[in-house]
Amino acid sequence: MVAFAIRPDVSVGMKILVIEDDREAAAYLVKGLEESGYVVDHAAAGSDGLFMASTQPYDALIVDRMLPGMDGLSIIETLRRQGKATPALILSALGEVDDRVAGLKAGGDDYLTKPYAFAELLARLEAVLRRGQGAQPTTRLVVGDLEMDLLARTVKRRDRYIDLLPREFRLLECLMRHAGQVVTRTMLLEKVWDYHFDPQTNVIDVHVSRLRQKIDKGFDKPLLHTVRGAGYCLREPT
Repeated sequence: MVAFAIRPDVSVGMKILVIEDDREAAAYLVKGLEESGYVVDHAAAGSDGLFMASTQPYDALIVDRMLPGMDGLSIIETLRRQGKATPALILSALGEVDDRVAGLKAGGDDYLTKPYAFAELLARLEAVLRRGQGAQPTTRLVVGDLEMDLLARTVKRRDRYIDLLPREFRLLECLMRHAGQVVTRTMLLEKVWDYHFDPQTNVIDVHVSRLRQKIDKGFDKPLLHTVRGAGYCLREPT
């Protein structure tokens, strides 16, 4: 049996997201991190991990490279495109030089090959946390020629400022943080309306229609698209 001890150089209460599909490996890792003083969330699928990392504040991510649906490198690359600088430690059974280089180029802050010693994982996690303490939070989102200033609470496309209601602003922020991805009704209900059930109304459709009129009308190429049967996607024109 392995014993985990709280280390004095760990900031107790720091929040870590573990994205790992192997149930036993995830349980071992979560248990060890919690006993070392961290607050830990776990996602078993790549898409779930990306959504959690995009919408919740974490001090660091521990990401398995091989995941069902969406691999770990794609998760990190997407977060970096969104402007998310959350430190990421990649775990992988692929340990060749080219594999490690690919992980770092994707935006990973460190790369640890499986199997690993938990003590080394803790040390590497502490190192990326120290480096990440100087990272600045995202204050500006950009998709094509559409810009959102999160501090000033302004939106403009090209040189035209767009007046949005508070709910429309939150809706657009959610779509911009997931630019290039399909955002489902469930995701929008949870993130924008804070509903954890479907009220079976057309509230989303109405707000999306109004938002589309404001950000796309009068421009030659639309940014906001309906993906029939799936949700909505905000993406740069091709």
